[in-house]
Amino acid sequence: MTCQFVPPYLLRRLAESGLAVATTSGQTLQLDSTLRARRSEGLVTPPSPGAAWVVHDADNGTSLPGRPVREAGAPAVGDVAVDEAAEGITATLALFAEEFGRSSYDGRGVGVSLTVHYEKDYDNAFWDGAHLVFGDGDAEVFDRFTKPVDVLAHEFTHAVTEKTVGLAYEGQSGALNEAVSDAFAACLKQRVLGQSVDTADWLIGEGLFLPGVRARALRDMAAPGTAYDDPALGKDPQVGHLDDFVETTDDNGGVHLNSGIPNRAFHLAATGIGGLLWEGAGRVWYAALTSGDVATDSDFASFAGVTVSVAGEHADVVRDAWLAVGVDPSGGAPVTGRPERASAPAGVVAVSRSGGFAGRTTGGVVDLDGPDPRATEVRELVAGLDLQRVKPAAPMPDMFVYTFEICGADPVVLPEQALSDRLHRLARVVLSDQGEGPPLR
Repeated sequence: MTCQFVPPYLLRRLAESGLAVATTSGQTLQLDSTLRARRSEGLVTPPSPGAAWVVHDADNGTSLPGRPVREAGAPAVGDVAVDEAAEGITATLALFAEEFGRSSYDGRGVGVSLTVHYEKDYDNAFWDGAHLVFGDGDAEVFDRFTKPVDVLAHEFTHAVTEKTVGLAYEGQSGALNEAVSDAFAACLKQRVLGQSVDTADWLIGEGLFLPGVRARALRDMAAPGTAYDDPALGKDPQVGHLDDFVETTDDNGGVHLNSGIPNRAFHLAATGIGGLLWEGAGRVWYAALTSGDVATDSDFASFAGVTVSVAGEHADVVRDAWLAVGVDPSGGAPVTGRPERASAPAGVVAVSRSGGFAGRTTGGVVDLDGPDPRATEVRELVAGLDLQRVKPAAPMPDMFVYTFEICGADPVVLPEQALSDRLHRLARVVLSDQGEGPPLR
């Protein structure tokens, strides 16, 4: 299971903004394709045994894990990203060990491999099944992804979820996957800052945006949809009630948009229980995650039912929290699906990309019969292309997903690791302003 931090709706807005980041951070497209291909082929290098954690430096390249630069027990090295990653993983491991009795993400003390300085202008962080990887941001919109400690905890929790219930990354179960990571990210942030549930700000990714961007954070668990409102970013589109559930084919069924619903339920449960988050609602959510009663394809209602069943004396508070966001823990909440989407007309090739930590979607269209300078190459790339023969692969948390609509054929949705070099090039060209330039993010 692979996890990445920036969601598709934020990427779409940036792509349409005209900012330099729309092209400079577009290198992410090619990098993630290579990474996912390596992952699907079993080529991801596992962490070396021994140390509780090792931070590596990718030296702005893409080879993982990179050269080791600091391990558990070693002093700070003076590289801010390295030392932030070291402090973050130390605090995260302590949270899970001391509060939940869990040794590392697998429960057996496996060493954690981290990589910083991944590529150049890389606007994301992800878990690829073996490594926690962090970009340095683009110097225009995003700062270092090691800077907010909750980003690290969010990705680490994707690894915990992978090793416990393996929530499918699509629709409601995918939104739950995202929300569980935000829940324990909040636990870590509040623990590091010494906050109670009543004094915490409940922001995820605070400090991730650079000065000048009108954003308090990437998400607000207490009030989904209010984290930012910026000319380039747009208004935070997260929802916080099941009545507003977003039906979309983007981002694996809107997992980053709809995670606001279980996020708000967690916040309400936490403030209802009171005290310290990791001793209250955090402990309830962890008990649910490790109960053995959460299915891979759990929807909101079934997961809510498990949290109520393990909540003990707090069962009524937890039940009321879910009911407040429109989810009935007894199983009465409807399961929502994904809508059909229309195909591109004949003579037109359309590609969209969604996913990533910021949950934004970006898209491009090339008219093969028009004056677009990309048309010649796109025509060559789609000649004889049969997307139905592409080997299927499961979507992976916080990583990108592509939708190809070719000349009137039905849309085909493919996770990044399923893309061949030819499909990758097709996406790169269609998502760029011109075939020679880097693609829009």
